[in-house]
Amino acid sequence: MKKTNRLFLISAALATLTLGACNKDLNLTPPSNTTVGNGGQGTAGSYIKDATTAEAALTSCYSYFRSGSSEYYVLDYFNISEAQSDNAYAGADNAAGFEIDEFRLLSTNSWAGRDWGYLYNQITACNSVIANVPNVTDPALSANRKAQILGEAKFIRARAYFDLVRIFGDVPLVLTELPTITSDNLNEVYPLLYPARKSADSIYAQIDEDLKAAVEAVPATAVNKGYVTKGAVYTLLAKVAATHKPVNWQQVENYANQVMALGYSLLPVYDHLWDGAHENSAESIFELNFDSWDTGGNWGTSMFLGTDWKKFCNPSNDLVRAYQLEKDTVRFKSTITFANVNGKWGDARLPLDSFPFFYKLRKTDASQNIIMYRLADVLLLKAEALNEQGNVAAANTIVTQIRERVNLKDLKITDQAAMRLAIEKERRLELAFEGNRWQDLVRTDRAIPVMQAVTDGKGVNLGYHLTEARLLWPIPQSEMDQNANLVQNTGY
Repeated sequence: MKKTNRLFLISAALATLTLGACNKDLNLTPPSNTTVGNGGQGTAGSYIKDATTAEAALTSCYSYFRSGSSEYYVLDYFNISEAQSDNAYAGADNAAGFEIDEFRLLSTNSWAGRDWGYLYNQITACNSVIANVPNVTDPALSANRKAQILGEAKFIRARAYFDLVRIFGDVPLVLTELPTITSDNLNEVYPLLYPARKSADSIYAQIDEDLKAAVEAVPATAVNKGYVTKGAVYTLLAKVAATHKPVNWQQVENYANQVMALGYSLLPVYDHLWDGAHENSAESIFELNFDSWDTGGNWGTSMFLGTDWKKFCNPSNDLVRAYQLEKDTVRFKSTITFANVNGKWGDARLPLDSFPFFYKLRKTDASQNIIMYRLADVLLLKAEALNEQGNVAAANTIVTQIRERVNLKDLKITDQAAMRLAIEKERRLELAFEGNRWQDLVRTDRAIPVMQAVTDGKGVNLGYHLTEARLLWPIPQSEMDQNANLVQNTGY
């Protein structure tokens, strides 16, 4: 469906009223990517009528993880979490990436615009499933499978909204499909076409509602870790609970315990998580499965690894130094690799004769999976929850378990404040380049002090000017121009 200026909608609708052409088709893409489907008759999900189309609609929800729209998940997802943080520098020669890295985003930033679109497109696909699958009467679609489909779609929708609310703050809460626009329903449809932003609290409430419905419906296991299971839902619940303030740390602990009760286990060898030979492992909870270039392959590796051109998002001097100071050789070697790039490109921050690249995505045939959630992440969230509740000893036990795998000693910390910083560091070293660092710093109110203290390879402060307002991205200017009900974030 081609894109059309949103302002055309109103003139077209008024023309409909004037001419009495109540069934005129409108070929457009409404704001926040809520779409009219079925040739303008009914909704985008009107084709969902039987078991086959219900399954196809759910596949569409998953497809955003690995199709052309996977640009968010194989590229931008890592730039948001790593290049914004002290873990990485934006690379290549992309102005939009440098704006993100240096906290000087403009509302016209192309990555902000496309990420808003990708996430709302995925939400739209989920909305179609949630709105239409309950009405399917095909006996081939059992009640149990119908409930599972709805649960999976609600998890995917919640996951997308969790990213949106953390990136942009208050955002439109789009939960329904757009019906055919006629002279009779223009007033009803208008707020669906041009939704105002809802408070972050409202977004979190919907995320929580979706996830609590999902966890009752999805199975404990699936054919591979690319499908939503109870472990994935409980993991996301734990992450949401640890982010939405005021944090209920007992709730975070409870959700982590639910994940642990499902039988996941740490792999004995840390590098097996990334070598491409142990995918869908006992440690993995939810991962994006890829096969090859022919089937929507993972092209992200070529964005971060290789000397053919200057890559996006290179490890920072600060991250390299953090591994070295900890003498964390196991995770260091699995996370970062080096190459001589003299004569290939220049760089003001990184040494050209030993230029660092992220190494957790390393297979070059587009088949490497991306682990979204794994047990070590959940264990460290539990340690954080225990520490915040005053149980420093129990938190230390979990951190020790994580460190033992990579041949590091027990920290033997007894002070709560010291343990808080130790967990922050452990999450950084364990989970680097997995989509967590920036979000961890923001949710713990550590982003500003940490980023203002970052230094280069010679110990010189990089002078990041990060303010409270810049913890959120601007609402994309393209959306502001098309929707007068949107209000820009403070500071933009």
